[in-house]
Amino acid sequence: MPNLSSLELQQTEEPAELFPSSQAPLPPVFQNVSKLESLRLTRTPLYSALFSITSLRELRLTGYTSLFHFEEFVEFLASNLKLEIAALDVRFVEGSVRTLPGRMVALTRLRHLSITCTEPIDAKGLLSRITLSRGVHLEVTSIGTDQPRLDSFLPSPPTPIQRALYPITAIRFQYNPMGLRASGSNGSFSFRSSHPTSRRPEIYLFPAASVREFHVNMTPWPLFPAFLPWLLPQLPGLETLVITHCASFLTAAFDSLVGQPLLCPSLKTVAFFNCTLTPEAMVEFGDVMAKRKGSGAAWLHRVVIVSSTGPLPDYASVQRLRQHVPHVDVRVDDKLPDLP
Repeated sequence: MPNLSSLELQQTEEPAELFPSSQAPLPPVFQNVSKLESLRLTRTPLYSALFSITSLRELRLTGYTSLFHFEEFVEFLASNLKLEIAALDVRFVEGSVRTLPGRMVALTRLRHLSITCTEPIDAKGLLSRITLSRGVHLEVTSIGTDQPRLDSFLPSPPTPIQRALYPITAIRFQYNPMGLRASGSNGSFSFRSSHPTSRRPEIYLFPAASVREFHVNMTPWPLFPAFLPWLLPQLPGLETLVITHCASFLTAAFDSLVGQPLLCPSLKTVAFFNCTLTPEAMVEFGDVMAKRKGSGAAWLHRVVIVSSTGPLPDYASVQRLRQHVPHVDVRVDDKLPDLP
């Protein structure tokens, strides 16, 4: 099939054993695919003969079955200069990964790079050798059983990541399972793990001064009261704060903010989605808003409270909050409205 442009192979079961890609027997279908542009393999080896292909625009390797030598795999990527999408579930031969500077792979057309790994060194090695262009979406997924920190997956220092994403305008953080997404007009970075990698998202790895939106999903997290006073000073330009799925701890979190200096002077909107806002929590939040109002800073313009799973705050609590916030929007819904 010399004119084949797209090939997708999937095995429904994991192979009985793993073997280095160079030792995999070559099926006949791979003997002449020099014009291949899209290659998707699920639980199917990337045969070494395919390393001669230089025409790929899309490469998806899912459910790894082969162990690659790191330099051999990097050279394979470097030879496919038209690559636009790369989703890589790969493992490298132990000791073959190099994170020190080497020949950089310049994939100028790459727009989506996804790396799934059990060992952080595998992601760190690839990201240390690939030059990322502006506008790229980068995704790293850890499926290991340990709980390494996010920075163990990134180049040290992670300056190529910062340059590719700057400026970052929105961050979304979920504690368990752990998820962190930083996005801006020039691209985005996502990190996912089946376990929390730390008690706080390592937002210090990214330029946070330009962040305007922060979304935090607290399903559930007893350390949230200490997290909020730590988070807000990191985001001096924050305009919108969204708190999701917080069934408790809000009272303690707001109480910890009352004694803090003015945080986020540009903050305009706070939204709560499927959170339990008890009368006590509403009183503490009102105290935070009263202090903000008396500090001379710009008033908080809007509070949005939406729930589809639990009770909404009582009418008296909402009326008290309206003394400090011009617009308080309370509704039953399964999604938040637009938050300008």
